Amino acid sequence: MRRSLEIPLGKRTAKYRLLEILPGTISYIGVILLFLLSYFSPIAGAIYLITVISMTLVKAVGIAYRTYNGFNTMKAAEKVDWGKRCDDLEDTHEAYERLHNKDLAEYNFAEHVRNLKRISSDPEARQKFLRPSEIYHAVVMVAYNEGIETMKPSIEAVMNTTWPNERIIFVLGYEERGGAEIEQTAKELKKLFKNTFKDFIVVKHPDGLKGEIRGKGPNLCYAGEALSKYIEQRHINRERVMVTTIDSDNRVSEKYLDALAYEYCVRDNETRQHRSYQPVCVFTNNIWDAAAPMRVIAVSNSFFNVIQTMRPHALRNFASHSQPLAALEDMNYWSKRTIVEDGHQYWRSYFFFKGNYDVVPVRVPIGQDAVLNETIRETLKAQFIQLRRWDYGASDVAYVGNLLLDKNREVPFFKTLPKFIRLLDSHVTGAMIAPIVAFGGWVPMIMNLSDRGMTVFNLPMVVSVVQTIASVGIFITILMSLRMLPERPARYKKTKKIMMVLQWILAPIIALVYSSAAAYYSQTRLLIGKYMENFDVTKKVVKN
Repeated sequence: MRRSLEIPLGKRTAKYRLLEILPGTISYIGVILLFLLSYFSPIAGAIYLITVISMTLVKAVGIAYRTYNGFNTMKAAEKVDWGKRCDDLEDTHEAYERLHNKDLAEYNFAEHVRNLKRISSDPEARQKFLRPSEIYHAVVMVAYNEGIETMKPSIEAVMNTTWPNERIIFVLGYEERGGAEIEQTAKELKKLFKNTFKDFIVVKHPDGLKGEIRGKGPNLCYAGEALSKYIEQRHINRERVMVTTIDSDNRVSEKYLDALAYEYCVRDNETRQHRSYQPVCVFTNNIWDAAAPMRVIAVSNSFFNVIQTMRPHALRNFASHSQPLAALEDMNYWSKRTIVEDGHQYWRSYFFFKGNYDVVPVRVPIGQDAVLNETIRETLKAQFIQLRRWDYGASDVAYVGNLLLDKNREVPFFKTLPKFIRLLDSHVTGAMIAPIVAFGGWVPMIMNLSDRGMTVFNLPMVVSVVQTIASVGIFITILMSLRMLPERPARYKKTKKIMMVLQWILAPIIALVYSSAAAYYSQTRLLIGKYMENFDVTKKVVKN
């Protein structure tokens, strides 16, 4: 009998608790160590500080490089006629004969030709590949208390994709605990869009079901189960249904479903079932309306997602993502026990498929909202709540470590170990680096005021020089952020663009107050066993 792959609820084993304590412990020790080393040996403290800052500088250079390449790759992928490439897969032999002598300067054109050759040259291979015309897209949107002014444009974005609406099944899952208002909104949306897609299914997720936390995951699972019943009743092959999850503020690119279908169809059946497909999530829907601190965070998170698509070996599910319905059914959909069901879905899938699992980058964007609330005070608070929820992904350290170190593990140890280390490192550095870079240069000096040695007292100057060099990465980020901006709304003057540059002055403060503090908050909750099992929904406000 296969062991459970679910996160434990209630009391954990001793091993699991130690692994939950691990991220927070290392993050705190990383900062405390600077003080201890500086107290006993200023030279040791200085070496530790310079090592950390040098590693940060190297990462900053890599980030700048991948930001530039990733952004240009995303823009190139957006220009591709993915519908035409899907048409080519309908008759791969004809398409290959037509295209194999051409050398078009399009995103991955050579790979497209290789796909056509591979499929058309092998009769057995042709039987293993699907045609895009056989595919149905199921788009699952979940909601708690969002208004129709937020949800309606997101549904319209799906409606306006280049994929045929008669092959789109839209599922709206809403929470019973959202009250009468969200139920009325769901009814209105059903009335508006009932004849738009192949079907528009509305599903109410009951409150208080056993074994569920109050989060997005249980709502997704309930909607997924309803979708499966619908597919079975209509005798649709479940392996031909691709499921994309979106939040109420997500606006899919008009070409996303075509690009997704293409990436799904060029893989044989076994391979495609062991993959999920990740678009580039960019927080630019309302970027002009958001406050300056939220704009910096939104753009930074957007670029992080752009960068991740350039590192497929490290790519994991985030926010909106797609997965075959057959695979979702086999693994019982998503987790009902974590508030970070998107990132956790990667690990859940990885262990379910015994390590034979990867995330395919679909380098076409899906737009999301930056945090925006009624007042600036409420917005600042909501942003911290959102980030601490994301940072609670540190809970996956215990989940992954527990299964990796199990004597009956079903995944390759030396393939999984680097993934575990990267996961742990990302959370630890996300917490400790900002305070060390901001204040670390002064620690050896303060801890050794009687020592007037040049090594200690020149550290602030050394750190300043390194920060100046690292600012080149910030400059590239600023240029890229201006290129990423959607069209300026008429209600804003052209001078608003100046603020989009000046806002980056806030970056160091934001790194401390938001990124680092949110990470320490979540890791501390894990460390002391005060688990976050209630999904704090980020309120969506539309500014008119």
